Amino acid sequence: MTENPSHDHRVDHRWFSDGLSFPLDRFQREACDAIVRGDDVVVAAPTGSGKTVVAEYALAMALRNQRRAFYTTPLKALSNQKFHDLVALYGEQQVGLLTGDVAIHPEAPVVVMTTEVLRNMMYAASSALDDVGYVILDEVHFLQDTYRGPVWEEIIIHLERSIRLVCLSATVSNAPQLAKWMTEVRCRTAVITETTRPVPLENHYMVFDKTNERLHLFPTFVGGALNRDALRLDESGVRHRWSGKSRRSPTGGTRKLAMPTRLEVVDALDDRAMLPAIYFIFSRRQCEEAAAMAAQAGIQLISQQEQNAIMRIVDARLQDFSSDDLSALGIDGFVQQLMSGVAPHHAGMVPAFKEIVEHAFISGLLKIVFATETLAVGVNMPASSVVIEKTTKYNGDHHVSLSAGEFTQLTGRAGRRGLDEVGHAIVLWNPFVRFSEVAELAGSSTYNLRSVFRPTFNMVANLVSRCNREEAREMLMLSFAQYQRDHDVVRLQARLARRRTEYNDRREQSRSPFGDIEEYRSLQQKMKDGTATSSVGLSNLRPGDVVYSAVGAYRGPVVIAATAHRSNGLRLSVVTASGKLATVTSQEFIGDGTVVGTVVMPGSFTPHKKEFRQEAARRLKRAKLRPEGARRPRAKESRSHHSSEVHPVELDPDLKTRLRAAEDADRRAKELERLEKDIASRRGSLGRDFDGVVSVMSKMGFLKEQEWVLTEDGDVLSRIFHESDLLVVEALRSGLLDGLSAAELTGLVSAIVYEYRGIDEPPPPWFPTRELQERFRRLESISLQIDAIEGEFGLAVHRPPDAGFIAIAHGWCSGVELADLVDDGDLAGGDIVRNLRQVIDLCRQIGDVVSDPDVRRVAREAVSHCTRGVVIDIAGADSPSAVDHANEPDVEDEI
Repeated sequence: MTENPSHDHRVDHRWFSDGLSFPLDRFQREACDAIVRGDDVVVAAPTGSGKTVVAEYALAMALRNQRRAFYTTPLKALSNQKFHDLVALYGEQQVGLLTGDVAIHPEAPVVVMTTEVLRNMMYAASSALDDVGYVILDEVHFLQDTYRGPVWEEIIIHLERSIRLVCLSATVSNAPQLAKWMTEVRCRTAVITETTRPVPLENHYMVFDKTNERLHLFPTFVGGALNRDALRLDESGVRHRWSGKSRRSPTGGTRKLAMPTRLEVVDALDDRAMLPAIYFIFSRRQCEEAAAMAAQAGIQLISQQEQNAIMRIVDARLQDFSSDDLSALGIDGFVQQLMSGVAPHHAGMVPAFKEIVEHAFISGLLKIVFATETLAVGVNMPASSVVIEKTTKYNGDHHVSLSAGEFTQLTGRAGRRGLDEVGHAIVLWNPFVRFSEVAELAGSSTYNLRSVFRPTFNMVANLVSRCNREEAREMLMLSFAQYQRDHDVVRLQARLARRRTEYNDRREQSRSPFGDIEEYRSLQQKMKDGTATSSVGLSNLRPGDVVYSAVGAYRGPVVIAATAHRSNGLRLSVVTASGKLATVTSQEFIGDGTVVGTVVMPGSFTPHKKEFRQEAARRLKRAKLRPEGARRPRAKESRSHHSSEVHPVELDPDLKTRLRAAEDADRRAKELERLEKDIASRRGSLGRDFDGVVSVMSKMGFLKEQEWVLTEDGDVLSRIFHESDLLVVEALRSGLLDGLSAAELTGLVSAIVYEYRGIDEPPPPWFPTRELQERFRRLESISLQIDAIEGEFGLAVHRPPDAGFIAIAHGWCSGVELADLVDDGDLAGGDIVRNLRQVIDLCRQIGDVVSDPDVRRVAREAVSHCTRGVVIDIAGADSPSAVDHANEPDVEDEI
């Protein structure tokens, strides 16, 4: 599918396609046509479908026209992989790499970089952009990433209009909406979508039947419909439901079903020739345990020849590592797993170990990789099969179900183009997720891209130096977030109009010609709440009591046949003097409930039988009752506004219908209020956030708001790229980093970078020096002051500093070896390396912007001292500013 103006003639791409080993697909040709026309391009296609060919076409166009091209990726690991791919394609002198801490041939015609590097270049008005003809934004669906997403929108909005953008995305349902937005803010943008997978996908459901000791592997769908056999088996199993906070009680059928063990799954896939496979487990620790268990169980999935090939990869990649570092990283157990044909893959592993796993798996040497979901976004590792152990995961705060987009991303790895006729996605049985829910997830085709754009302090600081206040505000209004909100507002306005019409209709239907129904409803509510007097004695009524009431057209004494307490209040069954049985609620009861006499009810309690009712009525007529004056006046008699008297609307024969219409109108009124608030918030939220950021910057002395110019401190803020940018600059100008050693500065900076993400309480921090402890307390105080100001202007408060990594950062900068750090702490080696790289990145930025020469020198010493050993192993490092892998919690998945 393509949405763009097209020419009648076909563009000749043979100058490019002749160098390929395959013909261009339909969507690839259409994308190349759009590039030739000079359009920006959005390509949304499944994993492995060949989106990269479109990017390579743009690169070839740039080289052909003697222009430069930038290829951006969200992760440093992806940038490194793409760099090596393009070097193989164009040669070393034609391709460069920029990832913040690495610069290889930065003046080359084609440069691969992380997205943040391009954003920083753009704000700095770098001359490197002067000759650029094309920018490829790979993985553009990252714009919905909570922290990093705004970077993609900043580039799309602010990049020079003469530079053509080629945006590559996973399959998303609203790619045309993204392209229409880009057309409005930049230039004509063609959207090319491909929904057909290069390798068809078959969904499966695996369950172990303990009743018959049998493992079942069902196709999820048969003939396009839900597999009835799988559904019947699933519904026949004993299930559990949550009862209270943690208790579980059985429900459902009687058959004993269970989730297959990991070894059972591996054996089943091996028997069915469905290997190699990626087995997704949303817990790092369990990935490690699964790989270790498989190796210890004696699984042998590869040959001696394949083992030798893996060892050559291991030796080549780890040749520069010390034996102590390798021992600290658990090299023996890791190699044992590799030799069995299995391996873990998660963010807690050092990049070198992850690269070994990736290289061996892509080469077909490994057969099972137990991985967290981070593998689904990043390095291209297709498999024959993908196993999803659970469709719920812990997000760092609570357990959530996988979205349709996440499920699509995971299963996108299933099926190797040119090797597999079909890919397999297997979901395992779970006592808390029904088969129908799994099928709904597998069959969903909706995956909308949602912007999370919001103004940051650094962003606004950079806008101040580029445009006036109104222009800066308008720039924010150009965001995809605002575009989507405006689109949502149109949709919500239409719903609001419909609900308002329905509200008016219901309110009109509720009007009674007998009186004010709202007044009557108010009185009834007071009775229900116990604030009116007419129903005081109703709950004390017993069978045989006689009261005066009105039932339909009847007015007179009635005998209570039965009482019942229900969720909506007291319900009374009464028999009239004419022998009629009626059931009324306390809200519908007319009368004050005063007992005026009693009768002995017939012995056999069968009120629905005519004989019972007639006998009860006969006894009622004979009963001695209080004088007639004790009962309430009739409707035609004079009455006051006392709540015990008959309200005029009670005489309305359509009263129940009108009450239902009034209740429906109330529901519509609540929805109208909610819709109006929703529309108001969507219309102005970005603008309010912008004003709040400006006010905070002004109050804290980073901006002269009236003159609309940055102060010196504001200029520093514009050059700090970190989610806690304001805290970093405030720490600098308060002198918090003054007079520290390199190790102490490293430790204090780590408190801004690090965030504990475990499910349990974090261990108490340890401070290597008293001075460092005091500085951290001051950092906390500064953070609280910023919190108060952010809250004053209605902004979300920033993440507070965390002392949990201070000792490790201080130790590493002081020369402590990785083995000692791993032994002394709870963090895995990969977590330590990743956090150290982020600390190094922030120290480097501090060294570049701080005016105090001593702090500048110490910050640069910190970078120098920390850049050693496994940390200097740059081949597969994640982007220092990336936080996506850090968001992967290291916890036990409980559901």
